[in-house]
Amino acid sequence: MSVSKPRQTLQLPPVVLGGSGFSYQVHPDPKSVPVSKIIRHAFDVGIRAIDTSPYYDPSEFLLGEALASPEVSSKYTRSDYILMTKVGRISVNKFDYSPAWVRQSVQNSLERLGTTYIDAVFCHDIEFVTVNEAVEAVGALFELSEKDLVKFVGVSGYDLDRLVYVAHAVRERYGRPLDVVQNWAQLTLQNTRLERYGVPALREAGVPVICNSSPLSSGLLRANGVPVGNLGDWHPSPNGLRAAVKRASDWTETQNSTLAALALRFSVAKATRISQDGVSVHTLLGICSISDIEENVRAVQSILLPEAEVKNAPNDDVVNISHLRRVNEVVEQQDLVLSRKVRQMLGEWVEYDFEKGQGKQEVVPWWPGISAGVLVMGISFLLYWMQLGGF
Repeated sequence: MSVSKPRQTLQLPPVVLGGSGFSYQVHPDPKSVPVSKIIRHAFDVGIRAIDTSPYYDPSEFLLGEALASPEVSSKYTRSDYILMTKVGRISVNKFDYSPAWVRQSVQNSLERLGTTYIDAVFCHDIEFVTVNEAVEAVGALFELSEKDLVKFVGVSGYDLDRLVYVAHAVRERYGRPLDVVQNWAQLTLQNTRLERYGVPALREAGVPVICNSSPLSSGLLRANGVPVGNLGDWHPSPNGLRAAVKRASDWTETQNSTLAALALRFSVAKATRISQDGVSVHTLLGICSISDIEENVRAVQSILLPEAEVKNAPNDDVVNISHLRRVNEVVEQQDLVLSRKVRQMLGEWVEYDFEKGQGKQEVVPWWPGISAGVLVMGISFLLYWMQLGGF
């Protein structure tokens, strides 16, 4: 496939609104959620990017209705915000990554969201399909990007190794890197593998934008426990980890903070610190209510500062977190004391991997004279070849 268009970079605010909060996975009655009010409030405070998926039923339907409502459309036009969705995952155990379904899925999303284009589309949870299926699906999205139905193309999932393998395989096959990669629950107070391994390896693959989803590890790192919707308790965390989190949460509240706020500040600060050398990292927030937005905005405002001092600002009371780009070092240092204690309390569960289990901390590949990224690339190509029947 030839790619004729000059490459641009997806421009995202520091934090993105996650649409999974409007799904049966995490909410018992998502249709009762005031989505229009939530979206309007999010846009007003500078969170003007949304990430969703057909798998987050009925999120796309609800978002489409909200974006078309007078409450939102009276102030914001389509060019004022970014929409991201996914293809490939249909249900808990059903996946279709065929080019035909990728095209149909994008068309379905366009109709549900009420738009003529989608800013970014991810292949959803690629660890559940073969490398070749994921690469073929990316190719179908690249073709849709040539038709201006999709602006940026990416992959998403939990397994960082698979994300890195596919990123290198895509670059080798199509002669261009992915535009964006989304990983979840691995740049958190409990698991920092995205920082230690994922960002350097994806940078080597030429990926310019990384989305860190689930800074609270899909609701694990909070006082109330994991969210349970109509689909039941799907969270992969073991009971031992949940018990350790509860103890850490109780202790954090004795320090005039909450585990959720501390975890969010930790994750946002990390994302900001590692946004360098041609890669930007953005945090996706699960939001189900106006109060969720307000709590998240308070946390972000406390840990981030404006990129530069703005002289003669028209109204200093207006909140716009899209301009917050620098870490507040005073708050960061205070949080480090709490964060270290929390990680000590998590004990054996620090860096626990939901797929690989305990004791599987990442050792970045190395060989004398060969960079980690080059070695990862070589391994990814080998795995890709094997998927194609090379062995």
